[in-house]
Amino acid sequence: MRLSDRCYAVTGLAYKFPSVLNAGFIVGDRETLIVDTGANAMAAATIHGYATPVRESNALRVINTEKHFDHIGGNGFFRELEVPIYGHSGIQRTPAEFLEERATFHPAFHYATMPVNPEHGFVDEFSFDLGGCNVEVLLTPGHTDTNVSVWVPEDRVLYVGDCLTNQFAPNLDAADGLSSWQEWLKSLDRIEVLQPEVVVCGHGPVEFGADVLTLMDRVRKVLLQRVTAALAITTAEPEDIDS
Repeated sequence: MRLSDRCYAVTGLAYKFPSVLNAGFIVGDRETLIVDTGANAMAAATIHGYATPVRESNALRVINTEKHFDHIGGNGFFRELEVPIYGHSGIQRTPAEFLEERATFHPAFHYATMPVNPEHGFVDEFSFDLGGCNVEVLLTPGHTDTNVSVWVPEDRVLYVGDCLTNQFAPNLDAADGLSSWQEWLKSLDRIEVLQPEVVVCGHGPVEFGADVLTLMDRVRKVLLQRVTAALAITTAEPEDIDS
């Protein structure tokens, strides 16, 4: 799906029913940045197949928006192509964790899949110059402490990973409780200030225009409800909890 002159989304990649997930890519004059690699090698090959013909002379880079396997499962495909992979330094998944993930799928789903961690880790915000296109990598923790968003200011396109999900409930249980939910709310405030015109969520339809704010408000409402309930429990008197 073409979103702007330089930005694209690859939507509806397979994962656990009924969830599907999204990736994307941004095409500069010298380099193409791929945002997430899908859950398996087949998803990565699909993303690669869409991204490379747009500007065949471009070098490729990959960035992961978080640590969950549905976003990094295709990293091994790109590693074999010697494409550099960037991600938060907290993305350190183990072979044992992948075996646990793989056990929940039919064996064919992970055919030729060898998830690997990003070799270029970071803990601070930075930017890519893709050639005529500046891309900003923003820290947007909450869903996990490794979540980042990728912002293309010239095109006003934002790739948010699972900081936002559309038509799917945000996965609050993957976060680390109250403090993470509060960080997530701060991340929503951060991306709202950008006033993006297009948002590519980790899951669900791409959102455009005024509906972007509606989407943010929907996720914020869910988070606020959970935070309020958690604060009520932590501030209650012991006799109130026992009753």
